Amino acid sequence: MRRTPLALAAVLALALSAPQLVARPAKPKGNPAAEAHALDLAKRLIAIRSVRGPGNQTDKAMRVVKGDLMQGGWADGDVEIVPVDDTAYLIATWPGSDPALKPLVISGHVDVVEARREDWQRDPFVPVVENGYLFGRGSQDMKVDVALATASLIALRKSGYKPRRTIVLQFSGDEETTMKTSRLIAQRLKNAELVVNVDGGGGTLDEANSKPLYWTWEGAEKTYDDYQLEVTNPGGHSSAPRPENAIVQLATAVGKVGAYRFKPEQNAITKAYFERAAQFEADPKTAAAMRAFAANPQDAEAAAVLRANPAYVGKVSTTCVATMVNGGHAQNALPQRATANINCRVFPGHSREEIRQELEQVIGMPVVKVTATSGEDSISSPASPMRPDFVAAAEKAVRLSYPGLPVIPSQASGASDSMWYRALGVPAYNASPLFSKDSEGFAHGLDERVPLLNFGPAVTYYLSLITDLSK
Repeated sequence: MRRTPLALAAVLALALSAPQLVARPAKPKGNPAAEAHALDLAKRLIAIRSVRGPGNQTDKAMRVVKGDLMQGGWADGDVEIVPVDDTAYLIATWPGSDPALKPLVISGHVDVVEARREDWQRDPFVPVVENGYLFGRGSQDMKVDVALATASLIALRKSGYKPRRTIVLQFSGDEETTMKTSRLIAQRLKNAELVVNVDGGGGTLDEANSKPLYWTWEGAEKTYDDYQLEVTNPGGHSSAPRPENAIVQLATAVGKVGAYRFKPEQNAITKAYFERAAQFEADPKTAAAMRAFAANPQDAEAAAVLRANPAYVGKVSTTCVATMVNGGHAQNALPQRATANINCRVFPGHSREEIRQELEQVIGMPVVKVTATSGEDSISSPASPMRPDFVAAAEKAVRLSYPGLPVIPSQASGASDSMWYRALGVPAYNASPLFSKDSEGFAHGLDERVPLLNFGPAVTYYLSLITDLSK
């Protein structure tokens, strides 16, 4: 499926002329060969069904990336593919001139969530370029970024650049599921200076005219944790009800959790987010609440306004919601057991056991057993510091293509590979250069797509960012 760079550059040139898509505020010197290579690699990766379970082809995707790296100047021994269960991970090393410096890690993943052909307008594993977009499973999350980062590194190496700091490119193979490879990679690279995870962050386009509004990078993320509430009872015949009913008791406990509000919190990243993002909030009351909360997170009125908004509630504090319930064993019997799953997104700085105990106190019912059930799939991690070197390099990189664009630090409510690094004390920053409209956020959804006009600015971004952080 490989095209020649000139043919692919022509495709990109046609996309760049489409008036309804993103217009570049400035036109820095581009790298058509790297852009064409990235598009070609992205298409080859999208065509590979790197989904957990029978027929998982993640290892094949890793071999494709390795093949391109070796053609770009990496030695076979510098690109390692490690099989793990039904998947694999890749670590590629570009040695720097100063071995005393800790390495810069560029992080991502090549696995994707399931996509069924009958649900999509197009085959999710057949890349399609149409109307200025690249369609296919993984285009947003995150095979296009994998391709862009890889192609940019290759272009940088071919240009003759000699990094002073060793650069490590790593791709995990199960970020969307168990994150086993993510944990293994972080342990191996725990001596890193910092990690740029190109999964997360990114730019927002105006819904009306597709102009770039702002760009965000993420320096923290909330911890994903599940807790089970369980009530057991001797049960009995439904014709002889008892005061203690497992389902009723569980319902009372779930209601208490639903009504509870965790203490509002703030760190340097969320403070900066509310300060800078307020200017883009259309509702004056909400914008005022964002500024007031940034100034004082204990402002109850401001917190209440933000909690009423689905876009901001997750940035105010830990949140816990009931997501599943199960109870009883027969229609004509008193329930012997009833359970509920409580899904929490925990503000950085709190352990799993700490939240479990808080839920226990909120419920205040000894009959309800509260158990943490997430196992090793997630871990609590602190926020990364707002390091001046990263912040300056990232802002410079994105503004090469979008001069004057506002840059907003943010904290993610979802989970990424970065948490495994942060838990080990390694600063990690999620910083993808891809831009999209909020209405076109199709990651994990149907007809996933990425505007082709991202390719040129993204290559410019990667070349600048990687150079500044490794020279």
